[in-house]
Amino acid sequence: MPLLEVGRLCIKTAGREAGLKCVIVEVTDKNFVLIDGQVKRRRCNIQHLEPLEKKLKIKKGASSDTIKKEFKKLGIEIKERVKKEKKAEKPVKKRKTKEKVEEKEKPKKEKKPKKVKKPKEKK
Repeated sequence: MPLLEVGRLCIKTAGREAGLKCVIVEVTDKNFVLIDGQVKRRRCNIQHLEPLEKKLKIKKGASSDTIKKEFKKLGIEIKERVKKEKKAEKPVKKRKTKEKVEEKEKPKKEKKPKKVKKPKEKK
């Protein structure tokens, strides 16, 4: 009977989620498993897990909702994650284009070239 199998209840021993309960959702290879529960659903090293005696009846790759229901049956509380609201977007300044620059130059008065007087010829 392998200790780390799909549905095995574990306690995370390392990282920011240390001490929280999780369940193995999928075994990816000999060193890593996919976990979910009181922790964020993610890949985890098996050395960072402490298996417990209990095993949940879930299928391989079960959804987070299914796992939440199973945890409620056991009486384990899962905190709901609140998504942060997006801040209002800052207005984007637009660059001046050549057309706008040319339009501004047009209204200016254009200088006419001065007439040059030709010298009178001597007789």
